[in-house]
Amino acid sequence: MSEHLGLIVFYIFATVAAIQVLYYLVFFSRVAFYKRQFDMDESPANRFSVIICAKNEELNLQKNLPTVLQQRYDIHHNPEYEVIVVNDNSEDDTKYYLRSIEPGYAHYRHIELKQAAKFIPGKKYPLSIGLKGAQYEHVLLTDADCRPASVNWLHIMSQGFSDGKEIVLGYGPYVKKPGFLNKVIRYETFFSALQYLSFAMAGVPYMGVGRNLAYKKDLFFRNKGFVNHQHLASGDDDLFVNTAANSKNVAVVIDKQAFTYSEPKDNWSRWFRQKTRHMSTGKHYRFGHKLLLGMFSLSHFFFYPAFIVSLFYWPLMYYVLAIFGAKLLIQSIIFYFALRKLDESDLFKLSWFMDIFMCLYYIIFTPSLFFKSKSKNKW
Repeated sequence: MSEHLGLIVFYIFATVAAIQVLYYLVFFSRVAFYKRQFDMDESPANRFSVIICAKNEELNLQKNLPTVLQQRYDIHHNPEYEVIVVNDNSEDDTKYYLRSIEPGYAHYRHIELKQAAKFIPGKKYPLSIGLKGAQYEHVLLTDADCRPASVNWLHIMSQGFSDGKEIVLGYGPYVKKPGFLNKVIRYETFFSALQYLSFAMAGVPYMGVGRNLAYKKDLFFRNKGFVNHQHLASGDDDLFVNTAANSKNVAVVIDKQAFTYSEPKDNWSRWFRQKTRHMSTGKHYRFGHKLLLGMFSLSHFFFYPAFIVSLFYWPLMYYVLAIFGAKLLIQSIIFYFALRKLDESDLFKLSWFMDIFMCLYYIIFTPSLFFKSKSKNKW
């Protein structure tokens, strides 16, 4: 390799490495070293409406809904929250199950939709109906296939609403199961959460995940709900947060008792369709958010190829190895603590491989940002 070309490649490698280290130190370290503690003895400050939208989810509701209805969020044994399930034109026996449990829970009710909203795909219409019918100002959202990690989920998430916060971002991991696909899904979920949670803590909130997301009802209506993106099947969570969030109104809650666990996809094609649909909403983010995310993804993508090519320039090989080692050390330390914080410690031994795997991930899913999703799955 010529000296001129070798220097160019080295400077490219050093630049992308510096960008990566900057993101890890400035942003991702915030999740890794998150220290907020939550008081289980603290009396509830606000009454809550928990909203779940369901479509053909009878089995998931039977398994998960009781854990939502049995949260410890009460004063003198009287529940200080309500649970609303919006049944969106289910074709299975969801409605019969929802009716059958109503007598057993005074703080539970369901709304049955019998007609679909034209030109509003996905869960945006049923979620809007649920929000309109909610009794309380503070709402906590989750999905029918999600199971709170503990009976303290609502209590802990509610403590995010302090100091004028209007949005609370939680974490929704996937259940641990055998197999490589499960590890890929969980790592990608962790990696995504590492970004949106740490960016929010840095005052740059850009998305949330509807599996574990809370906000004020007034905020929803002040921002005209989903009107700006109601034609999109996805975005009832991330695009709303992208629109309504600012540097001062978002809190992050990280506590293992406040996670909501979901069943992961069981084959590659289903996961691919799910990620393609979710990724397609990214092009609708604010320009500044796309720039920040794009810069990280681009530097991540070029880091390993630039490292390999730089090794062929012998005069600077030791500098290349030193930069690579320093970046890997910083990344490993932050990953170790962040994975522990998000209850994914078993993935640490695969984190370097998964970090390289993410380069392939970018190649596969980045086109979703530029082309209209062809997915017919509206939920």
